[in-house]
Amino acid sequence: MAVPWELLISTAGAVTATIVGVVAGGVVGRHSENRKWLQETQTSAYERFLQAFGAVEMELREAFLERRRPAVAWGPFNAAIQSLSLVANPEAAAAALQLCDVIEDFSILFHDRQPADLEELRPIHAALDQGHLKFVNAARRSLHPSQERLDQTLGGPSPWRGVAFVDQGDGAGEAE
Repeated sequence: MAVPWELLISTAGAVTATIVGVVAGGVVGRHSENRKWLQETQTSAYERFLQAFGAVEMELREAFLERRRPAVAWGPFNAAIQSLSLVANPEAAAAALQLCDVIEDFSILFHDRQPADLEELRPIHAALDQGHLKFVNAARRSLHPSQERLDQTLGGPSPWRGVAFVDQGDGAGEAE
């Protein structure tokens, strides 16, 4: 008895299509899982960096305004930077590095002296505010390209009007 070629060809085609479908599905599924893992890991790293940045920035600002030496916990900040270096895209990494440079400039104000002049703080504060916004926008875009740019962030360095109101020791504040 002769084997009908149509049946053999259709069966071979179905088997081939099934195998190709399984392989393609595996590749697509794996790519999707990897992308999801990366996005979740990036989100977590960005959150940790922003939290650590906020803690360092607040301690430096409060120490400056209270005219005392800062007691910065650098460990969590450095750990957050290390985590960020593993998963951040180039734009977010560059923005984080810029923010780290400004934090270093801020901490240098305290070396061997106690800063007291708000005008020393003004350019650092402006750079912190701009750097924070730049990092947040870069992080948002790296998580999903459809994220729109923000004009200002929530949290981060306080507005300058809040910093410029300094207690002069007599209970009265001075606004600039």
